[in-house]
Amino acid sequence: MSKTTREQLLDVAERQFAERGFYGVSIAAVADELSLTKQALLHHFRTKEKLYGSVLERISRDYEQALNDLSGQSDVETAEQLTEYLVQLAEDACRHSARTQLLMRELLDNKRRAETASTWYLQSYLETLTNRMGSLPGWSKVSSARVFARLYQLLGAINYYAISQPTLRAILGAEEADAVRSVFSSELRALLEAPVN
Repeated sequence: MSKTTREQLLDVAERQFAERGFYGVSIAAVADELSLTKQALLHHFRTKEKLYGSVLERISRDYEQALNDLSGQSDVETAEQLTEYLVQLAEDACRHSARTQLLMRELLDNKRRAETASTWYLQSYLETLTNRMGSLPGWSKVSSARVFARLYQLLGAINYYAISQPTLRAILGAEEADAVRSVFSSELRALLEAPVN
């Protein structure tokens, strides 16, 4: 099945926003890459803000779907399921580094938009993930602030590691960087399984 024009626009926009940030991308540049007119893009997304929001919405939806798919395999969420989800998220972040880079840019570049944004597309995903972690044994009596802080640290570590792959290879060399990559998942598991005190 071929992708729709809308999906192609989202793919190109996601990559360009990851490479250049929100302020470095123009509607014309996204349309031009697909040999479309600016008006054709505006038919699907009325503004650059709407295009950017749709990219973030799609990422959030994909993350939530992956989380729901994993936990949908049984009636009871387990620590092992959440651990496997986060390990898989780390592996996906390395494979899809443009998406990871875009999310990091969103945190760094959105100071002007943060004051006026009416929609935070990743909010629902973060709330769902926090609630699921907070319902696990060992976490159920911990404040939601502590649960979120631990989760946010883990997500930060995952995303930082994923986007720093080229730099790590340059600093450490290919062999050592590959060695680090081979143990990253087990080290992430150890962090996830660390007891709450």
